[in-house]
Amino acid sequence: MTEKNINLPQMLKHQMFEHAVTSPEQEVCGLIGGSRGYPQSYYPIKNITDDPVRSFLMDPQGQIDAMHDMRKHGEKLIGIFHSHPFTSADPSAVDLELAAYTDVIYFIISLVGTTPELSAHYYDGKSFSKIPTLIIKN
Repeated sequence: MTEKNINLPQMLKHQMFEHAVTSPEQEVCGLIGGSRGYPQSYYPIKNITDDPVRSFLMDPQGQIDAMHDMRKHGEKLIGIFHSHPFTSADPSAVDLELAAYTDVIYFIISLVGTTPELSAHYYDGKSFSKIPTLIIKN
């Protein structure tokens, strides 16, 4: 799945921002479910890494629960979200090293600066490519 752009509902962007600012000193993470390639739901998941300032590791039970909820609502995994408290909204070397899914969009919110920044990236198994993101009103 190579995306030319992604349409993200304003409500989902808001939910990801809200999750990120609840823990501004640490990375937060979650999954995005949807149908027909359209993001519809955000599932926050606990970050259980030993170094939450520079990386994330999703709680396995949280992932299982989120995937179960997606199936229950007729959704599939569309994206993976995490925040960057102190760096840009671009994938880091750690993000590249730990990336495992090639058929989803990686969303990153940076909390650097006065306004949080959102970016979306496609991972082809070797590198990330930035995807233009259009925020749509729900």
